[in-house]
Amino acid sequence: MAKLRRAATAAFADDTALRLRAAWLYHGFGLTQSQVADQLGLGRSTVIRLLEEARQRGEVKITIGGTRDTRTELAIKLERALGLDEAVVVPAPAAEDDTRRSVGLALGAFLAETVIDGMSIGVGWGRTLTAALDSFNPPKRSGVRVMSLMGGAVETQFANPFEFAWRLASALQAECFLFPAPLVVDSAETKRRLIEDCGLGRLTDMAATLDLAVVSAGDISADHGSLVRHFISSGDISELQGLGCVADVMCNFVDAHGVPVPHTINARSMSVGIGTLKAARHKVLASGGRSRAAAILAIVRSIECNTLITDEHAAEALLRLAAS
Repeated sequence: MAKLRRAATAAFADDTALRLRAAWLYHGFGLTQSQVADQLGLGRSTVIRLLEEARQRGEVKITIGGTRDTRTELAIKLERALGLDEAVVVPAPAAEDDTRRSVGLALGAFLAETVIDGMSIGVGWGRTLTAALDSFNPPKRSGVRVMSLMGGAVETQFANPFEFAWRLASALQAECFLFPAPLVVDSAETKRRLIEDCGLGRLTDMAATLDLAVVSAGDISADHGSLVRHFISSGDISELQGLGCVADVMCNFVDAHGVPVPHTINARSMSVGIGTLKAARHKVLASGGRSRAAAILAIVRSIECNTLITDEHAAEALLRLAAS
C-alpha cells in the first residue's frame, strides 16, 4: 500500500519533526533519497531540501538530534516491527488520562494534511477521535464524503458514535452519511433485516470502497477502557474476556492476534465488519496509553493498519510486545 501523500510545500522545511525523520531515514537507516521520499510521501526535491536544512541547522552530527532515544526513532522502529506505512509518536503526557487528547491532536493535524478532493472517508468513534477536531484545520476541499461506520446511541453521557462523523464532515463542508441504527441489536437476523430491508445496504456498499478509514482501539480488559463497555452488558463483557478478547474496533471484538472471537455480539453489532475495514485503501488507527498497548497491537493486526498514531509510552510497549 502506497503511503498517503502530502502536498510538497516550502513550509515543510520549518517542520522539525519532519526534518529529523528524513535525517533518521537517510543517515541513520541508510535509505536513499528516493526511498526517503516514498516513505514520507514527499517529492525527492523536498527531501533534499529537508536534509540540507537539517545539516545547516546542526541537527545532523555524529548522532541525529543529539540523542538516539527520540520519538522519531521510535516511530521508524514501529513501522518496521509492525509493517506500517507510517507511525506518528507524540510525547506521553504526565497523566495517562491526557493521552487521548495528545494523540487526538496529532490525528487532527495528520488528517488536515492528507484529506484530498474527492476522498471517501469512513470513521469510527471515541474520545481520541473527537479530540482530533480541535487541531483539524484543513484547506478547502471539494467532493469529500464522510460516513459513520457504526450505529449510534439514543442517549449517552459519553461520545456518541455519530458525533465525530458529523463534526468532521462539517469542518470539511462534506456530504455526511450516518448509520441510522442502534449500536447493538438483539440478533443477527435483526441486523440482516435492517441492512437489507431498511436502506442500510447502500451504506455498507459505500463502506466497501473507502479511500480512508479512521478508527481507534478499545480495551475491554480495563475498567477505564473502551466506551463500548457502557453499551453492552457486563455478562457479555465477561464472556468476551473468557474467549480471549482483548480489544474492540467499532464493536468488532478480537483476540490478541486480531482474530474475531466467537461471540454472538460480533454478529449483533451494527457496524461494518473487519473485512470491510481491511478493504479500505488506507487505515488509520489513533490510540495511546501504555495500558492499551495489547489492544492497539490486536487492532493493528486485525485491520492491517497503515498509519498508527500513538504516544511514546505505548510505542515502547508495542515494540516489546512485537518482539515477544
